Amino acid sequence: MKSSESVENYLETILILSQKLPVVRSIDIANELNYKKSSISVAMKNLRQNGMITVNESGFISLTESGREVADMIYERHKILSRCLESLGVDKNIAAEDACRIEHVISRESFDAIKKHMHKHL
Repeated sequence: MKSSESVENYLETILILSQKLPVVRSIDIANELNYKKSSISVAMKNLRQNGMITVNESGFISLTESGREVADMIYERHKILSRCLESLGVDKNIAAEDACRIEHVISRESFDAIKKHMHKHL
């Protein structure tokens, strides 16, 4: 499955929610992203068909190995980019919003350089 910004956002949201909640359901994702449940249902169906998530008979959503890889990558980018921007004096909320946009378009090479720099200097 080709990764797109919306796919990455859904997977990242599932990852974050799974760290906060005992189980993740479509309604939890809808509430977190402030989307309609019908939109989430369509997205979850596509993610399931593409092997990124599983949904059990109770409606609990889990990331598959491939879904987890994408979610981990995006979440790592988000955390490091947010921290980088904050270290430059950007307000925490603005840094998080900007990191959310940058995390999807930054090249692997540029991200690795930022990550290396951040580990050296912070």
